[in-house]
Amino acid sequence: MQMIVKGRRMEVTPAIRDYAEEKIGRVAKILDSMLMSAEVELYTERNRSIEKGQVAEVTVYTKGPVIRAKEAASDMYAAIDLVSEKLERQVRKYKTKIVDRHKSGPAPVAAPPLVEEAHEPSIVKTKQVESKPMSTDEAILQMELLGHDFFVFRSEDTEGTNVLYRRHDGDYGLITSA
Repeated sequence: MQMIVKGRRMEVTPAIRDYAEEKIGRVAKILDSMLMSAEVELYTERNRSIEKGQVAEVTVYTKGPVIRAKEAASDMYAAIDLVSEKLERQVRKYKTKIVDRHKSGPAPVAAPPLVEEAHEPSIVKTKQVESKPMSTDEAILQMELLGHDFFVFRSEDTEGTNVLYRRHDGDYGLITSA
């Protein structure tokens, strides 16, 4: 497994690098052969009024979904501890869902709900993502692991582009292309 530890606007000392590799490496062992690579980004918030200004972000690339976690603390070692604990919970949840999925069949898909109108937004960030065919269950899992409110994916059944989103009531909505 390849692990990259980098600092944003800061130099990562060998001691912090070793600590991050050790902590995230423990989580990586849970994923076994499913893990491909991991990126650890460490930085300090520039706003001095932020009490927990030391931030650790981890992105884990697996053969399936991408798993991401971010935590902040008053010192970098504590931030690394917190993010590794959060990442471990997410990884265990993912592995449990994989095992459960193999034990039972796929869940039925509900009819797509109507989309509410929103205020006129402006584009502040553009992101290009790799879209591979997947089931709705896989897309839900990927969205949960990323911590996003929506997820764009290609349907493995129709090859069409779908958008999965979290509704205000906690359920999911699915927008499919014709």
